[in-house]
Amino acid sequence: MRNELYISDIAAHDGEEVTLRGWLYGKRSSGKLHFLQVRDGTGVIQCVLSKKDVPEAVFAAGTAVHQESSVEVRGKVAKDARSALGFELHVTDLRVLQGEGGYPIQPKEHGVGFLQEQRHLWLRSSRQRAVLGVRHTIIKAIRDYFDTRGFTLVDAPILTPAACEGTSTLFEVPYFDLGKAFLTQSGQLYGEAAAMAVGKAYVFGPTFRAEKSKTRRHLTEFWMVEPEVAYMDLEGDMELAEDFLCEIVKAVLLKHEQELKAVLERDVEALKKVQKPFPRLTYTEAIEYIQRTGHPIQWGDDLGADEETILCKQFDRPVLVHRYPAEMKAFYFKKDPNDPKVALGVDVLAPEGYGEIIGGGQREDDYATLKAGIEHHKLPLEAFSWYLDLRKYGSVPHSGFGLGVERTVAWLCGLHHVRETIPFPRMMERLTP
Repeated sequence: MRNELYISDIAAHDGEEVTLRGWLYGKRSSGKLHFLQVRDGTGVIQCVLSKKDVPEAVFAAGTAVHQESSVEVRGKVAKDARSALGFELHVTDLRVLQGEGGYPIQPKEHGVGFLQEQRHLWLRSSRQRAVLGVRHTIIKAIRDYFDTRGFTLVDAPILTPAACEGTSTLFEVPYFDLGKAFLTQSGQLYGEAAAMAVGKAYVFGPTFRAEKSKTRRHLTEFWMVEPEVAYMDLEGDMELAEDFLCEIVKAVLLKHEQELKAVLERDVEALKKVQKPFPRLTYTEAIEYIQRTGHPIQWGDDLGADEETILCKQFDRPVLVHRYPAEMKAFYFKKDPNDPKVALGVDVLAPEGYGEIIGGGQREDDYATLKAGIEHHKLPLEAFSWYLDLRKYGSVPHSGFGLGVERTVAWLCGLHHVRETIPFPRMMERLTP
């Protein structure tokens, strides 16, 4: 078989005889006709196998071929208005390369638990392939955004000597004669060091939280991008987060609007409303908004999933909530000089109940204040000596944030649970496949 091509390129070969290599996604038969749905990762096309057009052995192969068998199909490209592609393939030859019967995932309803056990195969479904495509576009848009705006990618270590978000959510591992190391909760601290070297830096990689949570928003391993910018205050940080998020949504709509609608059944009109400017509320104003709905929340309480949903229902685009109580934030947040009981931090909350997708703020740049914060949180000073050095030698105001890739994928795809946003999710109760 010659003239191999991908299904996504089929439109340029109308009337030609071509070869496709892929897998049998589905099949139905009608007497002397087999209608084979073949996928190759770039698309799915119907291949019509007629008994009168092929040798008996080829038709028999079409009769016997099993779901998800690997196949090579040769045939003539023909227009078909009923097809989503606009084309189908009239088969002249079929080779079944490999494929046993009993494929675990059949065209029927399966429970999520079963599908998670079969995640290595579940990825082949049209829905999961669409999610993977959107995830790819989001990651590319993230890199493109920062790479075209003067940022330098800096790879932070995955193994770290201490916590940066809270000692109760660390994964601990033995580390030779040095004792213990921990899987990183964030690359932020290293991003701050890089920002003092290159001005505008970003860290992008996997992060880990040993948080004993089974909510639909939590994974124990997830990906995060974390820009850090020297000489940038909270206001600049909010502007950067807003512009960045708009560009990501724009890129996804540009490439995946039809998939979002047809495969994922996502309301894309809601995504089209993600335009600047975003509403901006102080934490105090957000509490007042929520209280007006009759909710008993009080100043000083954290905004959980329910409270974020109540707040965001009042807006049609992401909301920036800034200046949370300082006691709720990590040791590295700078306090507002006009109101020291609040920190110069910001969360970006996605609409439609998806909650926090960005968290960040202005970092404390004064040595003595930061040292006191580390001691207040009962963290080991020795482990943060290098971090304190950044405040000794040429310290400047600086800010940054972290965006969680999986929560962003869930929001843009309209997924209920983040377990579908990453190829092989890791959760409290799942470490396989």
